[in-house]
Amino acid sequence: MRRLPPLLALLLPAVAAGATGAAPPRNLFRELLGRSDAEIAAKLDAGFHQLFHGRDDTERVYYPAGPDQACIVDTGNGDVRSEGMSYGMMIAVQQDHRAEFDRLWRWAKTHMEHAAGPRRGYFAWRCATDGRQLDPGSASDGEEWFATALFYASHRWGDAGAFNYSAEAQALLHEMLHKSATDDVTSIFDRARHQVVFAPTAQAAGFTDPSYHLPAFYELWARWAADPDDRVFWAAAARESRAFFRRCAQPVTGLMPEYAHFDGTPFTGRAFGGGKDDFRFDAWRTLANPALDYVWWRADPWEVEQSNRVLRFLQSHAPDIPNQFTLDGRPLARDVSTGLIAMAAVAGLAAEPGLARPFVQRLWEAPIPTGRWRYYDGLLYQLALLQVSGNFRPFDPPAPRLP
Repeated sequence: MRRLPPLLALLLPAVAAGATGAAPPRNLFRELLGRSDAEIAAKLDAGFHQLFHGRDDTERVYYPAGPDQACIVDTGNGDVRSEGMSYGMMIAVQQDHRAEFDRLWRWAKTHMEHAAGPRRGYFAWRCATDGRQLDPGSASDGEEWFATALFYASHRWGDAGAFNYSAEAQALLHEMLHKSATDDVTSIFDRARHQVVFAPTAQAAGFTDPSYHLPAFYELWARWAADPDDRVFWAAAARESRAFFRRCAQPVTGLMPEYAHFDGTPFTGRAFGGGKDDFRFDAWRTLANPALDYVWWRADPWEVEQSNRVLRFLQSHAPDIPNQFTLDGRPLARDVSTGLIAMAAVAGLAAEPGLARPFVQRLWEAPIPTGRWRYYDGLLYQLALLQVSGNFRPFDPPAPRLP
């Protein structure tokens, strides 16, 4: 019998268990609703088909551009955003659609990525549909989701092809942390505070957006970053984001604001518009991020308490749950949004079954978003289908080859 080298023999158990160390995903559609695998697969496929290949005017958000590019269009505002492009790439890699992934990444690199200057390696957050940059600045969440989607692409499909996904992910991860500061450009992470900044500019790097905190991803970067010192930083960033969530969430409702100071207190400045100290559209994602972190890593039991708390609050406003609130729970609108229900269903991953089930049921019954505002609602809907069904996976790197 051939004997393995000692180091490789030690590595094999970790590879067999999953190199990331993340817990197996949960499938709440099956656990709580009794839905079959075939029913779930059909719903996932239907959402992808409509949002990526449905009717141009009312259904799709993915639009091919030329022979080998495509963009995700914010149909409400008529532009292309790094948020949507990175979400589209994540959906494509999770559902094994490499052609759509490569088209989106090629468009982003061609039109959004800065090839030179202080912003080199960053992406313009907002472009016209013809590729013109409307704002050269970056929105930090776009880069975060780009990097993670690229890692997943490398691990799922390999790096032989049009792109070396792993090299692209490593380069972006390095820029986010090590960007040399100028009068108007900073790194995407505050190195002293171990927190993501709202935007990497002198004006916007002094506070954060709670929905940009992604400890589930940082744990992966702590395993995959090429630089050992950077891996230490990303592990610390995951711990700090969990502590930040505790400071930021309103203790009764569980709601978090659009923007916040690094100490978790709401951001009340008006330079970026009013109402940023309330629970509004960005903040919907703060329901999902702690729950996804808990279900993968089980690092902070408070995330269970938080998920229970915020779902209990939202259920108190059922059936027509408003999509915006003050942090202490006063409704600010009468509109009901699929995107908020979708993120509440993801919170169910960490919540008690009795609290999770109504939101999982509502997500299952929700129609695929259509019409002018289908962009944000639709992308959150599809991401939630993947997360709630256990099909949003932290793909492991390929196992090492035996000698």
